[in-house]
Amino acid sequence: MSFYEVVIPVLYVIYSQFLEYFTKTGRKGGHKGRARQYTSPEEIDAQLQAEKQKAREEEEQEEGEGATGDPKKDKKSLDSDESDEDDEDYQQKRKGVEGLIDIENPNRVIQTTKKVTQLDLDGPKELSRREREEIEKQKAKERYMKMHLAGKTEQAKADLARLAIIRKQREEAARKKEEERKAKDEAAMAGKRLQSLSLNK
Repeated sequence: MSFYEVVIPVLYVIYSQFLEYFTKTGRKGGHKGRARQYTSPEEIDAQLQAEKQKAREEEEQEEGEGATGDPKKDKKSLDSDESDEDDEDYQQKRKGVEGLIDIENPNRVIQTTKKVTQLDLDGPKELSRREREEIEKQKAKERYMKMHLAGKTEQAKADLARLAIIRKQREEAARKKEEERKAKDEAAMAGKRLQSLSLNK
């Protein structure tokens, strides 16, 4: 036998006795912290087996109750079991301190899950504040556009006045062009007459 084969089991026994002594006496293992309690692997195995046995017994009791009752009551109990499971899932999903402390906040909204059969699709739907504001904004925009097209808004009046000024300027420019063209035509005709008269002489 080697040295390590002898020493390691001895050290393990000494360590387990040391832990056993300190867990029984309640003394601290060190100068910091509180008294430490150590659970042996045998105790952990025993606890796990006891929990499994308890779970099996509960399942057997539930199965025994379900077989003897009415079918209608069974359906109701199944629905209630599902809702209980949903509540348990919600409680299990709590994070952090929520699982340790019961909070009674009047402002807190508790989210309830609804089944598809419970949803009321035909009833009036409440809109959120943002949705209401968005709808009001769209309605106001539509009203403004109707007023604008009718020429009742200040911007529409300013646009119409600007358009009237532009039309006048274009009409004047067209009239001037027409007059200049007529003057050129007359000058050209007068020039041709003079030329034909001078050729005739």
